[in-house]
Amino acid sequence: MKLDVYFVGVGGQGVLTMAEILIQATLSKDIHCNFYPTKGMAQRGGFVKAQLRLGEEGCGPDICKGGADVVIAMEQSEALKAIDYLKPDGDMIVLGYHWLPTEVMLGRAPYPDEARLAEEAAKRTKNYWYLDIGLVPEKGADNVFLLSAAQKKTALGKLFSADDLKAAILARFPKGVEGNLLSLERGQSV
Repeated sequence: MKLDVYFVGVGGQGVLTMAEILIQATLSKDIHCNFYPTKGMAQRGGFVKAQLRLGEEGCGPDICKGGADVVIAMEQSEALKAIDYLKPDGDMIVLGYHWLPTEVMLGRAPYPDEARLAEEAAKRTKNYWYLDIGLVPEKGADNVFLLSAAQKKTALGKLFSADDLKAAILARFPKGVEGNLLSLERGQSV
C-alpha cells in the first residue's frame, strides 16, 4: 500500500517529530519511506512541513498539490493552506491551535475560523476531523496526541497500529515517555 502524508504546522510544534515517529515505525514494519522536511523561520513560529511517501520504493517524497492521501495539521491557518495538497476524498485532521501571524496581530488580515476551515475542507473531502486543542492532556504532547488521533481516524491506521506508534515513541524518544504515552492514549480516545 502506498500512502502520501503531508504534515504542516509552525516552528516548535513538533511537526518534524511526528514524521520521525512514523519513520521509526516504518523501520520495524519494513515499509519503504521517503522523507522531505521543509523549515521556514521555525524558531520564530514560521511555516514547517514534512512530507512522507510510505510504501513505494524509488519515488521521491515531494507531494504535489492534490496528491496527499492524508494531511495532518498542527495549526489552523496552516491547515487552510494545506487543503490544496489533499487528494479528493483524502483524509484531513487538524488540531485547532491558533498561531496568529503578524498581519493578523496588526489587524490587517483576518484569522481563519473553524467554520471557514471546515467549509474549505468540505470542498475536497468528507473525511475531515477538527480536534479542539483542549483535548490534549495537560502534561502531554500536542503532536503525539494528533498523530495518535490520525492513526485511529485516517488511512494511517491501515499501515500502523497504536502499538506501532508506541514502540516507535519508546525507541526514538526514551525521555518524556510518560507525557508521550498519555498523549498517545488520549489521541486514541477521540
